[in-house]
Amino acid sequence: MSAASDNRRLVVRLLLVVAGMFAFGFALVPIYDVMCQAFGINGKTAGAYQGSQTVDEARQVRVQFLATNAAGMVWEFGPQADELVVNPGQPSDMLFVAYNPTDKPMTAQAIPSVAPSKAAAFFHKTECFCFTQQVLQPGERIEMPVRFIVDRDLPEDVKHLTLAYTLFDITARKPPVAQATLAQTAPDRAAP
Repeated sequence: MSAASDNRRLVVRLLLVVAGMFAFGFALVPIYDVMCQAFGINGKTAGAYQGSQTVDEARQVRVQFLATNAAGMVWEFGPQADELVVNPGQPSDMLFVAYNPTDKPMTAQAIPSVAPSKAAAFFHKTECFCFTQQVLQPGERIEMPVRFIVDRDLPEDVKHLTLAYTLFDITARKPPVAQATLAQTAPDRAAP
């Protein structure tokens, strides 16, 4: 065999590897969703729930709350309590507290997930700090509410679920407006 023939085969193999890697990159999202479903992790929650339900007084579900910071996020962040015991259909509240210990304004976004994943469709948030981005000034501490309803149709075998939030620093993507800028523009907005 000649060197030119060997080189052509090598180029073809390398192009096939590149094409395979490209295809695998597109397949990762569906594969991830299937894996999450199979292992019961990363249950995605829907947006704001508009309905109401009657309360099932005969049943109780334990809801655990977790909070973590993504890499690079320096805020102190967590729920006021580790868990609540609720009746399906009953509106319930939990407060999460965030504190910006830095000397600069920061913007954050919380991403929720529910476990087990089959319970995610039965966990309805009517109000949540995760619906909007949070801006904290240096040294500012805020309480952020989440109001939720565990659906009456939650499968009977689910007696415990976990609502977890991961807090991401998105300051570089969406810089906060400084307080001085707000103070300067407020009179202009109020003027007739």
